[in-house]
This record gives sequence, structure tokens and C-alpha cells, in this order.
Amino acid sequence: MAPPATGFTVERPRHKAGPFPISGQYPASVSETLSNQRGAAFIDLDRTLLTGASGPILNAALRAAGVIGSTKSPVEDVLFRVFNVIGETLPSMLLARQGVTLMKGKQRHHVVAAAAQATDELLGLVQPFANSIIESHRAQGRKVILATTTPHDFIATFARRAGFDDVVATRFVVGSDGSYTGKLDGPFVWSAGKLGAIEAWAALHDVSLSESYAYSDSIYDAPLLGAVGHPVAVNPDARLMVMAAARRWPIMNFDVLPGVAKVPVIGMELQKLGLLFARSELFPFARFNITGAELIASQGPAIIVSNHRSYFDVLAIAMAVAKTGRTVRFLGKKEVFDAPLIGQFAAAIGGIRVDRASGSEEPLAAAANALAAGEMVAIMPQGTIPRGRAFFDPVLRGRWGAARLALMTGAPVFPVGLWGTEVVWPRNARLPNFLQVTNPPKVSITVGPQVALNNEGAPDDLADENTIRIMNAISALLPAQARQDYEPTPDELKRTFPSGYSGDIEAEFARRPGTD
Repeated sequence: MAPPATGFTVERPRHKAGPFPISGQYPASVSETLSNQRGAAFIDLDRTLLTGASGPILNAALRAAGVIGSTKSPVEDVLFRVFNVIGETLPSMLLARQGVTLMKGKQRHHVVAAAAQATDELLGLVQPFANSIIESHRAQGRKVILATTTPHDFIATFARRAGFDDVVATRFVVGSDGSYTGKLDGPFVWSAGKLGAIEAWAALHDVSLSESYAYSDSIYDAPLLGAVGHPVAVNPDARLMVMAAARRWPIMNFDVLPGVAKVPVIGMELQKLGLLFARSELFPFARFNITGAELIASQGPAIIVSNHRSYFDVLAIAMAVAKTGRTVRFLGKKEVFDAPLIGQFAAAIGGIRVDRASGSEEPLAAAANALAAGEMVAIMPQGTIPRGRAFFDPVLRGRWGAARLALMTGAPVFPVGLWGTEVVWPRNARLPNFLQVTNPPKVSITVGPQVALNNEGAPDDLADENTIRIMNAISALLPAQARQDYEPTPDELKRTFPSGYSGDIEAEFARRPGTD
């Protein structure tokens, strides 16, 4: 068995890395301290690193260069569509095995040049969080290897551009005239053949498989996953999902934040499924007036900021976000994530846990990584629902996390003004008032234009100034009465405290969001 050639030239990856270290945001195995034995990370290509199959793009490039015939078989499209939905099948891999015969007589340099033309398009298919995984392993001293059935000459240029250290792939014998002979040079790198090729590569490079990681979507990579010390099922097909659950292998998806759940089989993110039900007609106990949702960026990173009046606020923001067709990652207090059931659900839909007492940068790191991957992040700068008289303060006061995040990432900030959510679900109630169907209260959800932030000056001064700008932008979206002094009644004050609160209600005026 001939091991893959060495001497792989590495270019720096052309992607944006998050501004924070990401240790601790992925399965525990990924962020372990590197042992004395050296391991590597082996990452599969199609439906793992990429959103789907590379074949259609590579074939199109080969046709454009005249390397293969210009007529595309209708069977080809069907096979790739099936592959993208359910993953590898024996018939598709049997056809792939015949590729070596089809390339007989083709000049190698023509193939390499044609495949290189597909590189930019392939880079566009790289899953948004895959780069963070690659950077995490590199930071801990591991080589990152692309391990794929796709022929080496088809994919080597892409691998260099994507930041891999080497490629383990199917290789074709090249004759003295520079053309392919129609025979394999080593194994067909699939299933047990992939494991054999990786074992040969590991022996040549003094790498321990027991200290290595492998990432794949396919049940046919079970031999490799079972051979490494740290297997990870990524976007697993149905059979691999069952195997991973039985063997307690971590399951990930490189297109969402670590820990975000997807619905099995259909592969839809749990939050995206939930947003299908974030419709006003499904909540007859409130009337909703949503305006300005079209102002939110339709793609790319974005930070959503809003005031905080009720436990109902998250759903209110979700209703505005649902109109964009996008998902959003909420930053929430650790108390929410620590609560039974609710905490697990918050994490499953992509929530980011914030422990304000710890002063940790991890929440901002996770938010920054989400933004770097083109996601939306939602923050309520007040940090908590104001209590007592502070709830009626006409001046909104916020913490500077949103401002810092915007300055660090360059993501645009979109303000949302919420009003009336506290009537639907006051803080002193354990549940919303579901009985208000005959005379439902009105809830206003108003999205404003991007906040103009200052980015020139000392970081701390900018954080303070931009926090004020953000809070003023939110305040401007609220009814005029929100910006006027108001003397609450004792009952109104009571409704701003958690159920069963026994402290001094009047003393709570000194406890302001943004400073507590």
C-alpha cells in the first residue's frame, strides 16, 4: 500500500478567524491539552467540511476545460441529489470507483489545472464553523488532514487554500507521458480503504491514531472513526447517527454553533423549525404590531439589541427575526441555562450562556465566532429586567457587551424597541396570561435602522459612548410615554418583581441595570 506523497505546500487559510480563542466551545475532546504523543485531525470532505457534494462543481470545471465530455448524464444529477440528502450509498461509491478508468489517457496537468479553477467555488461551500475547528487543532499543535475519497489531483489545490496540512485521498497512477494509466496508485480511499491509507500516513509521519481526531458524516467511515481516539460524527447520515448515539460519540454540525440541536433525518436546525411557529396568529392572547423587520441584514453578521421588559421578550424578538428567514443566537443569563429543561432547550436552539459574576470573556468569544460565521446574535444590554422604580426610568441604561462586540467584529447593530410584553407576561407571573383572548394587550416590536457607532478612540471610552448610542437608538423606537417620568402605583411596582419576592421594593430603585 503506497502512502500519500509528502511535501504538501501550505498556504494560510483565506478565512476570517474569530477574535477570541475558542477553547471550551466545542466538545471537551477538542479542547483537551495535547498529550505527549502526537495526534492529528482527519476531516472528511463532502457533507462534512462542505455543505454538500464537491462532485458537481469539479465535474463542471473538468467539462469547461474539455477534460471530460460536455454532455452531462441525467443520472449524475440524481446521484448527487440523493447523496446530498442521505449521504453515501453503495451504488454511488461503485460508480466513483470507476472514475480511475474514465480518466485513462487524460493528461494529469490538464486535470490539476481544471480542478484548480473550481477552488473558489468549493471554498464557498465550506461550513461556517469548520474553520474554527481547524484553527483549534492547529493552535494545539495538531496537523489537520483532509481525508477524502475524491481523487488527490482534483482536490489538492482546494486543500492548500483551505489551510490543510496534507491530503489523504485516492490517487491515480501516472504514466511516463504524464497521462493517467487507468489504475489506482494505492487503495481506493473509502471505508476500510480510507482507514488503511490513514494508517499508512500516520506511520510515515509518526502520528498516533489513539491521540487523533476524525470527523465524518458517513457510516462507511465507521472503520476510521472507530480507530481514532476521538471520533466525531458531523452531520451524520441516519445509520451513523444511530451508531454515534450507541457508542457515545460526539455529534456536531459545522454549519451551526457547537451544541445547537438539529432535527434528525431532515437535518433542520431546531430553532429554524421553531421559528416556523413564531407567528402572531398562534398567540391569541396578544396583538402584535411588528414594523421594520426588513431593516435587519438579510445575510452576514448582525447584532440585534433590545430593551428588556418581560420574559416574553425573547419570543417577541423571535417573531421579528422569523420574518427575515434567519436564525439568531441569544445571549442569556446563566440562571436560564441552569434551569431544568428550559436550560437544555436554550442551549439546543443556540443560546449563549452568560455568567456575569465570573467576568469571563467566553460569552463574547462564542458570540464573536457566531458573527464571524455570518450569524446573527441578540443581546439585551440591560442584562436583566429592571425592578421596581428602575423599570419606569425614562433613561435606558445598558452594559457595554454589545458595544464591545460590535467594535471587535465590525458587525452592524440593529436596535429593537419592545413595548407591552410586560402586560402579556409580567415578571411576577410564572406564565403568560393565556386568558386575555377576548381583549388581548397590544405588543409593539419596532426594528430601527443600523446604529451609527464611533470606532475611533480609546476602547473603554468607545464602549461607554457606543453603549449610550445603542440605548438611545432603542429608546427612540419606544412610545413617547416611555421617555417621560412616571410615578408607578404599588401594584405596578409589584409586577416588576419575581413571584414571591420579599425584599424592599423601594430600595430597588438604586439597583440599576448596567451597573448591578
